[in-house]
Amino acid sequence: MIGPAQTQVRFLKGAGNQDKRNRVVRMRENKKKLYSIGEASKICNVSTKTLRFYDKMGVVTPDYVSEENGYRYYSSITLLKIPVIKYYKQLGFKLEEMVGLLNGESYHGMEDNFRKKIIELSRAEQEIHKSYVSVNDWYELIREAKTVSAQAECPVCIKYLPTQEYAYLDQEFSYNYRDAVINIPWTDYLSSMNCSITGPIIIEYPSMQDKMEGVCRTARIMQRIVGTCDRRTNILVMKGQMVASLYHLGGYDNIKESYQKILEYIEKQGYVCKERSIERYVLDYWTSEILDEFVTEIIIPICKKA
Repeated sequence: MIGPAQTQVRFLKGAGNQDKRNRVVRMRENKKKLYSIGEASKICNVSTKTLRFYDKMGVVTPDYVSEENGYRYYSSITLLKIPVIKYYKQLGFKLEEMVGLLNGESYHGMEDNFRKKIIELSRAEQEIHKSYVSVNDWYELIREAKTVSAQAECPVCIKYLPTQEYAYLDQEFSYNYRDAVINIPWTDYLSSMNCSITGPIIIEYPSMQDKMEGVCRTARIMQRIVGTCDRRTNILVMKGQMVASLYHLGGYDNIKESYQKILEYIEKQGYVCKERSIERYVLDYWTSEILDEFVTEIIIPICKKA
């Protein structure tokens, strides 16, 4: 720490008259508290590189610069801006946004800046939430597939499928499962509708019998919506219903065998099948290229025999 009489100093270039007067006042108020950039760095726990960058951005400028060696010196009042900057950074403000906040802007201006920041952070929070939900759902699908694959045999079960809302698109179907699951028209459609989705690809086939016999030519691709989307988006609310469910392990060439197994079970339990069928792709081409790792849940809506 040095006193003002111990070194020849000059005002920073470009400073206006009012700025100069303010600095003189600060100098008189803090005659015994001028700190070199190294001292300021230690006091505030920031690097000298950061202090120079703050100077460049106009958020913390040194009170004086030595004419002899160009060294920067800071008053104690100026250094008090550093904790404020750290807190503004925590609040999400960028350095360029801090200039007005740190340079005597009235509370009216701060109120406006804070309102804008709240809106910005709210939007960012929504995006982060969508990302979190999507990543977590994908992680849970991998865990589900891992648990199912560890079973010696996958049994058929009867369960209640709760009401769920989906975005959907009706398409042609040609039994090319890679194209059906990693579906370019579907992703393009979602982008055009500004619609974010999560969870597994679900494909509904209008005729279970046609699907089994290899003659199904249309299908409806669906995924759960996360967040909001364009009001023109195709939305399907699938009402709660009883279904028979069976996990099919491996590729799709022999998926008909799993359909036959589930149909035999439905008959034995005294249920009848509805016309359509649903395939829920738990682990597929999105996650792995190894067909033996694939897990697909076959879902058949059912009702009790009359």
